[in-house]
Amino acid sequence: MALWHASVVTLFPDMFPGPLAHSLAGKGLQKEIWKINTVHIRDFAPDKHRTVDDTSYGHNAGMILKPDVVHSALCHAVEHFPGTPQLLFMTPRGEPFKQPLARQLSQSDGVIILCGHYEGVDERVINHWTRTHGLKEVSVGDYILSGGEVAAITLLDACVRLLPKIVHNEDSLSRESFDLDLLEFPQYTKPCIWQDEVVPEVLLSGDHKKIAAWQKHKAEKITRERRPDLWKLYLQTNG
Repeated sequence: MALWHASVVTLFPDMFPGPLAHSLAGKGLQKEIWKINTVHIRDFAPDKHRTVDDTSYGHNAGMILKPDVVHSALCHAVEHFPGTPQLLFMTPRGEPFKQPLARQLSQSDGVIILCGHYEGVDERVINHWTRTHGLKEVSVGDYILSGGEVAAITLLDACVRLLPKIVHNEDSLSRESFDLDLLEFPQYTKPCIWQDEVVPEVLLSGDHKKIAAWQKHKAEKITRERRPDLWKLYLQTNG
């Protein structure tokens, strides 16, 4: 597989790679399995003050990123992207980011991620790029962040760990939460007894069939109790 690329269009390029320089993602960067670069939105402001935002029509509070500046930054990102990128805009109103989308993105040439800030981005530039380049609005959760950068880091980490040769035990990827439509079952390691709590006997049995059944039962129980929304979908999918 060719090098997977991520280009982040942002007002805060120094936030990258940030946490992505560590752990699995960081090792992937060192091994050149993937690459990240930033496009500084402020570099595309045409005036001497490098103005990137202005007040909102409608007298709403806060500042809005200007469409001409954001458009120029996105054009630059696309022009210098090696391959066909998936264009994303991190926003609370977007499609919920879930594991199937992470897997889909990890199998592409890579992503260009627009990170909004202040009170948002002028709707016209979002509409234009959605219409002409298939820009997808994506949300990492039902809460408000100061900007799209932290959300972008979350998305990139989820995608990068799915790239070939990032996770050494490929089988573990197929048994994780959400790939199985269930939350993860409990995990244990040595010592066998800790603070008077013993590892479940079935896990010590060596009977792989019984272990698999126990893990499935625990995953179902945890999902049913903690995420009834996921449990409902699981029942619909699995009868």
